[in-house]
Amino acid sequence: MKPGIKIGDTGELTWVVDPTMTITLGGVPQATVFATPSMIMLMELAAREVLRPFLEDGEESVGVDVQVEHTGAAMLGSTVRGVARVVELDGRRVGFDIQAFAGDREIGRGKHRRAMVRLDRLVANVMQTLKTEERVMNLPPVTGELGALETITVEVANRIANVTLNRPRASNAISIKMTDELERLVAWLAGHPQEVRVVVISGAGDAFCGGVDLKAVAGLSLDEARILSLRQANICLALERLPQPVIAAVNGPAHGGGCTVAYSCDLRFASHAASFCMPEIKRGWPPGFGVSQLAALVGKSRALQMCLTGEPITANQALEWGLINELVPGTMLMKSAQQFAERLLAQPAEALRQTKLLLHAIDGQILKVSHRAETEAYIHCLEFPDAREGIAAFVEKRPTKFEGK
Repeated sequence: MKPGIKIGDTGELTWVVDPTMTITLGGVPQATVFATPSMIMLMELAAREVLRPFLEDGEESVGVDVQVEHTGAAMLGSTVRGVARVVELDGRRVGFDIQAFAGDREIGRGKHRRAMVRLDRLVANVMQTLKTEERVMNLPPVTGELGALETITVEVANRIANVTLNRPRASNAISIKMTDELERLVAWLAGHPQEVRVVVISGAGDAFCGGVDLKAVAGLSLDEARILSLRQANICLALERLPQPVIAAVNGPAHGGGCTVAYSCDLRFASHAASFCMPEIKRGWPPGFGVSQLAALVGKSRALQMCLTGEPITANQALEWGLINELVPGTMLMKSAQQFAERLLAQPAEALRQTKLLLHAIDGQILKVSHRAETEAYIHCLEFPDAREGIAAFVEKRPTKFEGK
């Protein structure tokens, strides 16, 4: 730690409250407010800014204690400000008074202490923690048998797991049962990094995946629909956290949640019969999860086009837009995916895992939590008559008659 820091030194940090920083109280969108954990982070980072000029090379400050009182609310879109003032110097530890404001109005106050640490020691501790807490999202690895599945088939050969979504009569739509089994599968894959080195996901029959099973959603309460959507979002996010590279072999339509599953995989091979679509707008709601991941792949403008029109794009368009890696004839799809999987098997296992981890880490944290805001927008729209009409029209296989038309 460099000399010069003194009692009374202050630092400030200003944010605009976005959906990733909020909590929706009582499920009421109008009561979406700046969350306490986000407010604490704002104030902690303001304290970190005070210390930044006094860090030696290879040094960083970490929070070791925080005591905060949340004294007021800030709404979505508000400009909030964190302020930290040094009140204690104790060797390599520094104490702060911290406050948060929305405009000139205080919304939080408290005490905070930070310690100066060597980055090499910090990284060593983090790596050790990763070895002992290898959870994939909220799913602990399962080292035992996978057991029998009804909606998915799994075949492992030469350390490649071929996973098939297996509800062909329903276009492999993601039912509640499939959600349960996908969680089991992800946990099992996480627990078998040596036995399974690469994963290939495809769909049975003529479709890759037709999305979330709307017949199941129709019978759920809003709270049940919220829980299901968050579980499905966590499954998709877990695909990038698995130790294995995951390849989607898209053999047909990948629509809605099925499109999200495809672009949540690390790599995508598609046949000419494939199409990609985010049709939720035609049912009366926005996508429940995955919008930010889609925008990261194809860009905001093309993501808006897909999500605002609900119209499918062809496999050729998907290749041009960067949504898929390779376009191959249908008869060659699985062979091409298998051959690529075998190429990955030839790479050093740990280097492959770490490379995947690093490349996904650079996406940033907003992508990792934005599904919560997306789910709240989806649940909000489910309360409207247009959403009930969208589900009814889908189940009855007829055109929609939205009130807005």
